[in-house]
Amino acid sequence: MQLPRFSLGIGDRFGRQGRAQLKAFVRAKDLGLAVSPVWNKSFREHKTIGSHPEDVRREADEAVAALQWKEPYFVDADHIQSKTVDAFLAPSDFFTIDVADSIGRAPAPDDGKAFTDRLSRRLFAPLDIPGLSQPLAVSREQIEAVTARYLNPIREAGRIYRHIEAAKGKRNFITEVSMDETDQPQSPRELLIILAAAADEGLPLQTIAPKFSGRFNKGVEFVGSAEVFEREFEEDLCVIEFMTREFGLPKDLKLSVHSGSDKFALYPAIQRVLRRKGASLHVKTAGTTWLEELTGLAASGKPGLDMAKAIFSEATGRYEELVGPYATVIDIDKASLPTITTLASWTSEQFVAAVSHNQSNPDYNPSLRQLLHVGYKLAAEKGQDFLRLLDEHQESIGARVTENLLDRHLKCIFPKEEPL
Repeated sequence: MQLPRFSLGIGDRFGRQGRAQLKAFVRAKDLGLAVSPVWNKSFREHKTIGSHPEDVRREADEAVAALQWKEPYFVDADHIQSKTVDAFLAPSDFFTIDVADSIGRAPAPDDGKAFTDRLSRRLFAPLDIPGLSQPLAVSREQIEAVTARYLNPIREAGRIYRHIEAAKGKRNFITEVSMDETDQPQSPRELLIILAAAADEGLPLQTIAPKFSGRFNKGVEFVGSAEVFEREFEEDLCVIEFMTREFGLPKDLKLSVHSGSDKFALYPAIQRVLRRKGASLHVKTAGTTWLEELTGLAASGKPGLDMAKAIFSEATGRYEELVGPYATVIDIDKASLPTITTLASWTSEQFVAAVSHNQSNPDYNPSLRQLLHVGYKLAAEKGQDFLRLLDEHQESIGARVTENLLDRHLKCIFPKEEPL
């Protein structure tokens, strides 16, 4: 199984927007943008909502059948680990193996030394990697340092991969390794050594998600230097191209950007580099579908607005519970949040303006947006009352979902398909 050149991860907390999401890809295809949808949902999200991995497969298959989509599509077991992978084996064909918890745990001394010895013999001279400004020198000390931090996570990824392979067969699924949810970004030199470890492990990676400099908070704009990101992004692509050629990693290996959605400041840079290099890319995730549902309800009339206000009111009282699991990927200024009394007086227009991601609008409140983004648990607790409202206003909400994905993500990230 191969992942096409361009692919985009799409989350759908409540499983109601599969067709609306796919419509964006259909329209993108009509515009000459060949991008494959990858429905993804993590174990944490399933547990919070009360859904199951099979539900995501059903949603994707039904959307594909309804819209007669003939191109590839995938269902991603998002951020799985050894203790959570089994539930995803049957319905998923894309596995994002998250090894962030293993980063920094030293490998067995003999294993670490043997790998360092093997790689040091191979990287004894500076590497002339096309696209880098100068040859990349890799010392034994640098190999030892990266090995101490990253070899054990790669070994763990290998164990999880072989467990999946035993259930699904060789190369019958897409394999991604995620290292983005950690403290420090990986340099091109570190990425090279990490990929060398993957080759040493016999791990047939098809996409790898490193951490880049800057803040990739959930559902809001990138914080950092777009210029630094562009340089890191292009250098990582150069390293991947070199490693597929020199270390025997799969030729379809590509970079993955775990964006946390809505990193509009980076999309022009990504598109420039993809055009310049003719490179492939997977982006996970984009669309913030749950927030489109929430603002759509707020815009739909009094019942929907009352529901949105109730979710905010409860979120303020359960702030630590909601924010805790996402502490590393959100940045909320509590002082800028409206009071319950203030928000209770808002009109639909005021609520939508505050939550919709439009930085040119002076009423936009990114802290409120982030709090509501992690507050989907409260909507799930509303049960049928919330779902019934979604169903009643599906047409208008679905239109928001489609427009958001197409106009603010697909068109902005990916160049039109050109021969490689």
